[in-house]
Amino acid sequence: MKKLIITLLSVAIATIMFSSCSKRNDEVKPVAKNYVLVHGAWQAPYVWDAVKAKLISEGNNVTVVELPGHGSDNTVPSTITLNLYRDKVINAVSKMNGKVILVGHSLGGMIISSVAEQIPTKIEKLVYLAAYLPASGQSLFKLANTDPGSQLGIPGNLIIAGPIADVKQDQIVNIFIQDGSPQVQNLVLQNYRSEPAIPLTDTVKLTSANFGSVEKVYIKTLQDHVVSPGLQNRMIASSNVKTVYQLNTSHSAFLAKPDSVAILLTKIGH
Repeated sequence: MKKLIITLLSVAIATIMFSSCSKRNDEVKPVAKNYVLVHGAWQAPYVWDAVKAKLISEGNNVTVVELPGHGSDNTVPSTITLNLYRDKVINAVSKMNGKVILVGHSLGGMIISSVAEQIPTKIEKLVYLAAYLPASGQSLFKLANTDPGSQLGIPGNLIIAGPIADVKQDQIVNIFIQDGSPQVQNLVLQNYRSEPAIPLTDTVKLTSANFGSVEKVYIKTLQDHVVSPGLQNRMIASSNVKTVYQLNTSHSAFLAKPDSVAILLTKIGH
């Protein structure tokens, strides 16, 4: 009888422990998140492909926005403004159920800031990846002109011709993806398109009540030849950024180290 009681007690304890462990496992099960990813200047949705695939494989919902005048979109450059970009992103965000984690790269930082000003309650977090993080009244060009560490500012590297802006052909790889594999570098060259110039000079109007109410995260890129680490630090210091991460990559972190970017975005989401 004594042995039977001991055996029954052991089974009961084991059952309780298993139930407790199962409950803990259920509690830490990741919850699917909504991500909206915005590319930057001279680029297109393809740059997010590997990051998007990784996030989706983890059960998340992911939308990559194709900005007007980029990728396969043939909107006339002279008709494109920063507000047109903003509205394209707002449309993408509005189609997702619940709040989103809105990620902007480079020029995308100007865009997601403008989106947050319009629909702050739809955004869980703003994530700036090697991105311009403006104050109210600033344009991308105004911020870029304060960045002596940017190789885009070297005379001759940036060519403005009417409604479009171009990067000197033999500097494209060095400026955007100097640490990428030859295959990735060729991908960037093959997909290069002239950039609509008007959005680069458009200013943003931001308020503390709207834009200021959204949590902000910055991912620094330490080998960046477009938005120098110095400017990144200054923008972070002058803004209400809650969390800062860093990657030892070029400007195009999603191409140089897509797994690292995906890991950080997952961490930011949870």
